[in-house]
Amino acid sequence: MINSNYTAQVTPGIQLLSDSQKEEIHSATLELLRRTGVKVLVPEVRDLLKKAGCWMDGELVRIPPHLIDWAIRTAPSRVVLCDRIGNPAMELEGRKGYYGTGSDTPFVIDAYSGKRRKAVLDDVGIVARLVDALEHIDFLMCMGIASDVTAEISDLYHFREMIRNTTKPIIYTAWNRKNLEDIIEMAEIVSGGAESLRRKPFIALYSEPISPLTHANDSCEKLLYLAGKGLPVVYTPGLMIGGTGPVTIAGALVQAIAEQLSGLLITQLIQEGTPVIGAGGILLMDMSKGLISYAAPEFMIATTAISEMYHYYQLPIFSFSGCSDSKSFDQQASAEGALWMIISALGGGNLIHDVGYIESGLTASYQQLVCMNEIAALVKRFMRGVEVNQENIALDVISEVGPGGQYLSHEHTYQNFRRNWIPELFNRSSNEEWKTEGALTLGDVASAKVQQILETHKPQAISKDVSDALDTVIKKAENRVK
Repeated sequence: MINSNYTAQVTPGIQLLSDSQKEEIHSATLELLRRTGVKVLVPEVRDLLKKAGCWMDGELVRIPPHLIDWAIRTAPSRVVLCDRIGNPAMELEGRKGYYGTGSDTPFVIDAYSGKRRKAVLDDVGIVARLVDALEHIDFLMCMGIASDVTAEISDLYHFREMIRNTTKPIIYTAWNRKNLEDIIEMAEIVSGGAESLRRKPFIALYSEPISPLTHANDSCEKLLYLAGKGLPVVYTPGLMIGGTGPVTIAGALVQAIAEQLSGLLITQLIQEGTPVIGAGGILLMDMSKGLISYAAPEFMIATTAISEMYHYYQLPIFSFSGCSDSKSFDQQASAEGALWMIISALGGGNLIHDVGYIESGLTASYQQLVCMNEIAALVKRFMRGVEVNQENIALDVISEVGPGGQYLSHEHTYQNFRRNWIPELFNRSSNEEWKTEGALTLGDVASAKVQQILETHKPQAISKDVSDALDTVIKKAENRVK
């Protein structure tokens, strides 16, 4: 007998680490921080750590295990990012996954010529408009380093361009603390004040410790300022396996987690409850090329494993997806990007970035971005799993149709067929129909989609008063760096 009041549904997932392995990795991380410690280059942060009970040896700080355990308990397990309007947009907790672009690529593939060139400020706006229009891309990173504005404050120009071209949440970078202060001033203008931004944050800073085991001046200064305001920060390592970290995945995990958890401790000592998103990626250096590989299986394994550790800690997870080592939007880019999309979802990432990266993070591909939007829709459907209830088991329907019958004209089919996923870019037509429609490749269709969005989509505009106020902040910054 089927219980009509009961619905069962399981979210798919993968597991690389056993419970005992997670405990062993955590224990090794605590021992690394106790025995070896981390370098902290800013005296004000060292004073906080000393007052909390850390052992000091100049810039080297050794951390008692109980302080790390306290920081894990104190940091929020749930971080909510809003859209520019102030509506909740992403609940970063559990296994809820959201996809977004990567950040700060020096090159782009031009949307019309198809040529690789240096990024300019307009490209930051182009990516923002694409993200604003793409249903399954949930947040924005700037995806370009503008080569046509003042380099010292290009991050301010990036931020203004993103705000103008999307209402979706923004993960931003800042070149230094002073620029960060200007960016937060701009965000407070948009949000309606400091308290409104703190209560309804539509932004989160992306920052990194320096591997191995160093919290540098810029990183510490940014944490001091942002945690002092209680605003969200993504703080994850840029560790390279075999380069700036151990060549073994387990050793790299221990070092990367130590770098992050010591950073987490710093944020909580500055202000308890500061929202921090961690985990991130552990990149592989291809020893034969001397380059980072964004699609190496070891990168995928390590990223999945560190996500599991952050589930173990019950902390929000930054992850990778939709990226490739390919130099153009081709079969390799599609295959590597799609593999990343499903792995990051199965691994339980929350804030899943780098969608649209090619050339190992050096180049932004608009085609890759719109193609991965299609993959994100497919993956989100897969992650919904199988809903088991009386309606879906359809026992009465099967009995009504009976042996030798057909379901095409049955009311149950009519009521439910739209729940099945239908692609927008991928082609399911017959060979004859495909030829009649022009025998278009996925690259052709993706390019047309990019151009159609750029020519027709108009994001919700900010008011003239807000726009003028943002311009004023940038003008003051220009005068500062002259």
